[in-house]
Amino acid sequence: MKRNILALAALLVLPSLVLAEEAKKMTIVETAVSAKFNTLVAAVKAAGLVDALSGDGPLTVFAPTDEAFAKLPAGTVESLLKPENKDQLVAVLTYHVVKGNMTAGKVLKKSSLSTLQGGTVKVSTDDKGAMINKSRILKTDISCSNGVIHVIDTVLLPKK
Repeated sequence: MKRNILALAALLVLPSLVLAEEAKKMTIVETAVSAKFNTLVAAVKAAGLVDALSGDGPLTVFAPTDEAFAKLPAGTVESLLKPENKDQLVAVLTYHVVKGNMTAGKVLKKSSLSTLQGGTVKVSTDDKGAMINKSRILKTDISCSNGVIHVIDTVLLPKK
């Protein structure tokens, strides 16, 4: 019985380890596609940022989940994806990106980070974990060939 439980546990862990190993060979964009960050990938494509996020880097991306995008007011995502709002979409997306390979350990040693958008995001911790601005970091250190992804639960919006 104990052997069966250990075997089952190994099977449950194995896919996440394989994904982690595969992600190291994929770019940030390829990893986001593979991990099914559907809304983020659609936004990156609409903003024309695929090449920038697939380049040499290294870059750190705080990647909102689809659920994070769904928390925005109704119609916000659809509005941002319109061609006439491309500049605003680029600003929102580049506010989620930091130069360098900022692993969780490096992020937590900072009180703020400068984004590619030109703004800064605040780094903080509480009894539930780490946050970027008011967004909770859900998963850290997804290594990619050109940087690292940290998954967050809320879309970061730059100050206007």
